[in-house]
Amino acid sequence: MATLYRKYRPQNFNEVVGQNYIKITLQNEIQSGNIAHAYLFCGPRAVGKTTMARVFSKSVNCLNRKETEFEPCNECAICRDINDNRDLDIIEIDAASYTGVDNVRENIIASARVTPSRCKYKIFIIDEVHMLSISAFNALLKIIEEPPSFVIFILCTTEVHKVPNTIISRCQRFDFRRINVNDTVKKLNYIAKKENIKIDKSILETIARQSEGYMRDAESLLGQIVSISGKEITAEKADLVIPRSDINEIINLIDNLAKKDSAGGVRLINKLVDDGVDLKKFVSDLIEIMRKLILGKINPSLSERLGLELGENFENIVNEVGRNLSLERLVYLIEVFIKAKNKIKESHIPQLPIELAIIESGQPIGLSGNINNPGNLAGLNSDNINSAAKPFVRQSTDFKRAGFKDKDIAAGWNEVLVKVKKYNHSLSFILRACLPGEISDNKLPLIFKYKFHKERINDPQIKSLVEKVLGEVYGRPLTIESVINEKLEINGSALSGVGDNLISGNKKIAVVNDKKEKDGGNMVSDVLDIFGGKVVK
Repeated sequence: MATLYRKYRPQNFNEVVGQNYIKITLQNEIQSGNIAHAYLFCGPRAVGKTTMARVFSKSVNCLNRKETEFEPCNECAICRDINDNRDLDIIEIDAASYTGVDNVRENIIASARVTPSRCKYKIFIIDEVHMLSISAFNALLKIIEEPPSFVIFILCTTEVHKVPNTIISRCQRFDFRRINVNDTVKKLNYIAKKENIKIDKSILETIARQSEGYMRDAESLLGQIVSISGKEITAEKADLVIPRSDINEIINLIDNLAKKDSAGGVRLINKLVDDGVDLKKFVSDLIEIMRKLILGKINPSLSERLGLELGENFENIVNEVGRNLSLERLVYLIEVFIKAKNKIKESHIPQLPIELAIIESGQPIGLSGNINNPGNLAGLNSDNINSAAKPFVRQSTDFKRAGFKDKDIAAGWNEVLVKVKKYNHSLSFILRACLPGEISDNKLPLIFKYKFHKERINDPQIKSLVEKVLGEVYGRPLTIESVINEKLEINGSALSGVGDNLISGNKKIAVVNDKKEKDGGNMVSDVLDIFGGKVVK
């Protein structure tokens, strides 16, 4: 019994799936009679290169085809012989088995000098042509450059970069692409109807996604499922053959991220760990789908052409979930999860980097404020020093004692740090190491002690980002100017600067510590180093 991919191999141009521009070009050449003497079909495996070569061979030699037509009849003696691989004028050569120059001379050059026995054209279909040796290519070059009028060469390869340019330049080149999900589903559905197989469209889409654009793989996978399930295929039986797909879990995680449901996201990741899912592959697929959403928000046509193909059902679901995510947030999420993916291998708890990424990108349910932002630790007052429940906005009544020269800047500076951190995690720490000056002509000086901080802020993209945030916080366009002052004394951060106390609302925070503990690097010391403050005896 023939396998499905052999039984349903295309016999004419109409049955070839995808590759539309190639089909149209070849059809027009056949109709007009302007046949090239050499063709180069290059592209990945299992996308129809050899099939197209055979259909073309039948069409140019078909006895019943009229001059204005391009499809072979598949009924004449020549068409039937080509279908059965019996025609002596259609010579298929596997270059992997005949790599040497002697084989090229004997099987190609010598044979090319002999006129066809029945056909109009003698056609050489050379598979994996890149496997030929340099000497063999050199021997082939002359006959390809000036072949007899009755000879056509069709060279097929999956690695066109290994084919010499001297050969490529003498061929009409066609680049085959992987077949998209929708076209694959149409072909599989056609086969299912012909075989009287009952199968849900969602299963066909899963098969198409799993095959990754290789039609032969998709047809082989369908054949395996039919062998197990018979003529009625259920999702349960299909899952026995189809490798696990985590796309549903990816969509659920994206939904959690959109809702900022960090708890739900963490639970989902740990369930995947219990199920034995490859976390690195899962995060890669997550990034791929978020990239598709980004492309769709930029331009829907980009998503269709460049994005991951999911099939009609999942496309609709993903787009629905993606409506709750802005373009800026999607960019931020991708950056967060790329970092998490790179840390999975190093982590002794594999899911921990992903959990931290989920927490960083959203707020845990039941808590208010951005507790994931370290900057907000500075807002804990003496009544709830051990809790993380309130966001902090500095409202200093003595802004000059806190090191600020401008009251307006002092009032909103903490908000600037929080907003900047959403766009660039490390940038907020650089801004904590500066002392904002006094605004003059809508220009805000930022005073740094170290040159590398100044250089970082002067980066055009970073500078633009900071000025954008300043405009959002202070409600007017501001530009920044970085200044170096090596005598600037920074106690962890210019937020606290030279002040005697940290001020939160109307309450002073007294942090009790001693020099010995600070040198030991305990938690209080770390908070002081990062967020500023002064030890009060």
